[in-house]
Amino acid sequence: HSYEICRRLSEKGRLIGIDQDAAAIEAASRRLGEFRDRVTIIRSNYCDMVTELNNINITSVDGIVLDLGVSSYQLDSADRGFTYREDAPLDMRMDQRQAKTAKDIVNGYSETELYHIIRNYGEERFAKNIAKHIVSARQNKVIETTGELIQIIKAAIPMKVRAVGGHPAKRTFQAIRIELNQELEVLSNSLGSMIDLLNDRGRICVITFHSLEDRIVKNIFREYENPCTCPKDFPVCVCGKVPKGKVITRKPIVPGEQELEEKLKDLLEFAQIHHLPCFFTIVTGNTDKGTTYRNLVYSAQTSRIHLTDDRIRKHLLIASGFEAVPPRES
Repeated sequence: HSYEICRRLSEKGRLIGIDQDAAAIEAASRRLGEFRDRVTIIRSNYCDMVTELNNINITSVDGIVLDLGVSSYQLDSADRGFTYREDAPLDMRMDQRQAKTAKDIVNGYSETELYHIIRNYGEERFAKNIAKHIVSARQNKVIETTGELIQIIKAAIPMKVRAVGGHPAKRTFQAIRIELNQELEVLSNSLGSMIDLLNDRGRICVITFHSLEDRIVKNIFREYENPCTCPKDFPVCVCGKVPKGKVITRKPIVPGEQELEEKLKDLLEFAQIHHLPCFFTIVTGNTDKGTTYRNLVYSAQTSRIHLTDDRIRKHLLIASGFEAVPPRES
């Protein structure tokens, strides 16, 4: 995203990139090196955006892009502990300067606390049983690796359920990662101040990867679009709260056919070169019932590609946009 934005900047344009991951900072510095003094990269959490911008004498911006969640690089780096496909230390820190790790949560939280985060952040229906199994297992030894945790989770989920619906540890790993990095709190507490940073006609785009993030973004956008707190039967507004902008994406933005084909070609080529099994979700459209998609599975053993029929899910990757508008004259 940053590269494509930089390509389109005018001579007066400037990009400020904020990330708390040192590896991401290093990669971005190389990737954006050709743009030189038009790019400033800051190692920080985006919740500190206003402070960080003030530190470099910027008080307003024309556009903000938030790409939420864990990156593919973090997933590919097994030692970071984000992936449930390899055995690695239980880490999951987005900012490795942070002392607390996933291991501390798994071994230190009470059964009730584990149940709540797995249920609320992972939307896992077997949250209670998973929490119970974790507490039971750690009485024998400290749970130290992703592989150990995966085996505990599998034992807590019925076999017939494990056979369908993706990796059984997916939701629990998501929940622990969100709790550790305070992802939803940071989003909830920061989005409003980012909207306030926008110049007139400035835009903010947020790319979300699950319904928990999407719900927060949509609710805050809706609040800033219609902040009036007057009773509905009042003939005129007396609270004095005026809209700060408008939502410009009533429906999810999904990739076009050409973009899908190019991305799939690149991913499959990479998988075939490195003999990796792959699973992709391809968004094909939107309906009143939800987002339609297909799953594409590549087998490294047989070198075959399987594409499922269209399916519907209430939420997949969604980009939501909000445009700031100048205040109306009273």
